[in-house]
Amino acid sequence: MDSLIAWAAWLEASPLGEQMRSSALLYPALNLLHLLGLVLLLGPMLLLDARLLGAGRAFSLPAVSQVLTPLAVVGLVLLLGSGFCLFAADAGPLAVDRLLQLKLLLIILGVANALLFRHLWSARLSDWDTHAPLFGRLQAALSLLAWILVMSLGRLLAYF
Repeated sequence: MDSLIAWAAWLEASPLGEQMRSSALLYPALNLLHLLGLVLLLGPMLLLDARLLGAGRAFSLPAVSQVLTPLAVVGLVLLLGSGFCLFAADAGPLAVDRLLQLKLLLIILGVANALLFRHLWSARLSDWDTHAPLFGRLQAALSLLAWILVMSLGRLLAYF
């Protein structure tokens, strides 16, 4: 834990941390970019998870996945990049913040769940509506829960 705190103090004192705090436009601009990333990740993920759970059966699941997955990946990349920069502005206190730690743990869980899902089920999406595996549906439900919690914790960080 001491090495994490030392790294966070170094990051906060780094040119990036200094720039994030001193620029009148950089922090707000990256905050907006973070919001865009959130929309691009959560919108597609929630729609895809809902489809995996049986909603919108009029739409082909492979086609839905093919359209929504790249958007979610772009959103995740934007979130990770902008989130790192936002973290740098106040890294010392944030590194020990339990809400942020839980948020980061849930992000890791959400990404790991998505990668495992892709590995296990992506070849079987075409017959998902007739032979959906229980574990696959549980993964979709876990994904919904994890990403909603990530979003909620992110908003709560501003208030606690």
